[in-house]
Amino acid sequence: MIRRALRFVLALHNHQPIGNFGNVIEAAYHDSYAPFLEVIEQYPDIPFCLHTSGCLMEWLAEHQPSYVTRLREMVGRGQVEILGGGFYEPILPMIPPRDRVGQIAGYSAYLEDLLETSVRGMWMAERVWEQSLTSDLVQAGIEYTILDDFHFRQAGLSDSELNGYFTTENQGDVLKLFPGSEPMRYMIPFQEVDHCIHWLRQIYDRHPHAVVVFADDGEKFGTWPNTKSHVYEQGWLVRFLNALRGHQDWIDVTTLAACVDSLPSAGHLYVPDASYREMTEWVLPADRSPSYEAIRSKLGETSWQHERASFVRAGYWRNFKAKYPETREMYARMMEISGRLDRLIREDRQAVGDHRLYEARRALYRGQCNCPYWHGAFGGLYLPHLRSAIYEQLLGAEKALDQFEHADKSYLNLSSEDFDFDGVKEIKLANNELAVYLSPQRGGSIYELDVLDVTRNLAASLTRRPEAYHAKIRQDQQLHHTENAQSIHDGIRCKEEGLDRHLVYDAYRRGSLIEHLLPGDVAIESAHDWAGQSFFSSWSVPFRSRTVKAADRISVELQGAADVLGQPVTILKQIELERGKSSLSVRYRLSGIDRLPSFRMAIEWNIAGLATGAADRYFTSAEGERWGLLGDEIAIEQTHWLGLVDEWIGIDVGLGSRQPASFVAYPISTVSQSESGFERVHQQITLVQYWDVPVGTAEWSAEVTLSADTSRARSRRLPLRKDAATSIA
Repeated sequence: MIRRALRFVLALHNHQPIGNFGNVIEAAYHDSYAPFLEVIEQYPDIPFCLHTSGCLMEWLAEHQPSYVTRLREMVGRGQVEILGGGFYEPILPMIPPRDRVGQIAGYSAYLEDLLETSVRGMWMAERVWEQSLTSDLVQAGIEYTILDDFHFRQAGLSDSELNGYFTTENQGDVLKLFPGSEPMRYMIPFQEVDHCIHWLRQIYDRHPHAVVVFADDGEKFGTWPNTKSHVYEQGWLVRFLNALRGHQDWIDVTTLAACVDSLPSAGHLYVPDASYREMTEWVLPADRSPSYEAIRSKLGETSWQHERASFVRAGYWRNFKAKYPETREMYARMMEISGRLDRLIREDRQAVGDHRLYEARRALYRGQCNCPYWHGAFGGLYLPHLRSAIYEQLLGAEKALDQFEHADKSYLNLSSEDFDFDGVKEIKLANNELAVYLSPQRGGSIYELDVLDVTRNLAASLTRRPEAYHAKIRQDQQLHHTENAQSIHDGIRCKEEGLDRHLVYDAYRRGSLIEHLLPGDVAIESAHDWAGQSFFSSWSVPFRSRTVKAADRISVELQGAADVLGQPVTILKQIELERGKSSLSVRYRLSGIDRLPSFRMAIEWNIAGLATGAADRYFTSAEGERWGLLGDEIAIEQTHWLGLVDEWIGIDVGLGSRQPASFVAYPISTVSQSESGFERVHQQITLVQYWDVPVGTAEWSAEVTLSADTSRARSRRLPLRKDAATSIA
């Protein structure tokens, strides 16, 4: 007689992104990862599935090897099924198929060696699914994965049909898909144990052989606000495990592998492109979210989560690249490097084992970590240290490819392509020190400025823009806050008072080399009020471009024309990069200005990637005099030089000019949400370099330079290791 039992799968996903602070990972280890293992070790009869992202697993192997040893022992006795995935937690539709297969297969091999197990299933990062992924997963050796029940409802299934796993197919490749339960994601560990068991019992009474999968973040067991006390000190986890053990007569706690091996498929299904429900909401444009919320409210929360939700769809994950151009630019840079690596390997198959290409591939994969490529309930894109970490990895890959392709020889590269996938061509000037990306369509502004020696993109700034959740901040600065454990989707609070005063939005994309012609009496002293007073701003004007390449230097000439107070004004700027130099020179000429009143010619720079709030990060004069800390508001009149020093990184950024200029500098911050609440986050330093142009001037010219001195970093750098290459793909 076949035993009547509901199969319950407990699947946890533990992850820390590339570039997260060490103390944050350490705290998550002590609050979530270690205590969960300590508790469940005492229940050897309760198996579970565990996915740990490669970013975190590498950290654990280095910093907490005893955890890995204990985990290996639990795997050995059959209590834990290890799930694989993309090595560094990429969202798979975002990266090329070659990198999908490489990341998945490489991580499976790593886990099988580290934990002495076999990997059959995988975690789908953020459950972002497209049907064509099926073939990539199968090619990488994966048998099954977990999506949300939302995906299956979007395919037309009702809740009553989501009682097992399904098979799907692409180009003849067959994969098994498990639906994870959204109701359980909101219940565990926030609802009382009896409520969770009662919910499972209701399913059992209707479908006694059903499979129910709880699949969610392991950080909700200790790291999410107030959960450490709730889960461990107040004993929620122990009570839950005791309840599962106490109901073994009808609950069979099991693993995905055991379900696949003992149960037939519940049917064949093709799943539409989707992610979990909340992400489809976060990706909506801010001005469309209220309409969506109104529809959701009209439907009602109960029916929303079930039948009616099948017929309502919000957004599509790829549109994060449309909502946030900064994401698209970072993605495009990743694609450029991936394509370059692939080209070099195809041109020389014998080079695949070269240690430089190995390092490039590893850094590329790390630069595909998904977290800063989007934004929802977590900080994501709004966290500058995560964006900087992605560029650090991508530029590290670029350096390794340069070393392979050019050895120690200096080079110059001048090219024009649609680098950022916006449908128009940009211009790239590069040598072995700097890479500069210009957008003629946006006034010849700089949107990426890479200092390769310290792997920093000094132009990785962020534009301040409206978010749907900003309305909550305006409505109530004293948002509901409770000391009880809640889902991050429910218990949101402001982390400081007066956040509504910082809800300021930019009229244009933040970048560098943005020119403004301002009234002569305008006060250039505020982070947001002077730009709207300009006679002319180049960010909205397409410039014509012409490139010039010589043996030892490359340059681009950009010319824009505008009607300024009824006068046809022409702005010409020539940007030049020399071989082997880490400085950029810009020559300006303004003509047609003789009938204008006195005005101020201002160049806006937005410098990102430099931290603030520490004594070793400061503004300086050419003579070394300190003019304030980075992040301070400063105003300097008539100087040839302004420096920005970050001793921790080891970089001195200098802005100079032949004729004296005045400077105003101020920090730019954004207001965003994270798992712990609404917060203000420093993004970049805006520098305005300006000159007063008197009335009657027939033509005005100037030459400015931006330099990046990394001698501090070089002086303390250890020689690079030349380890034997071991392919991770």
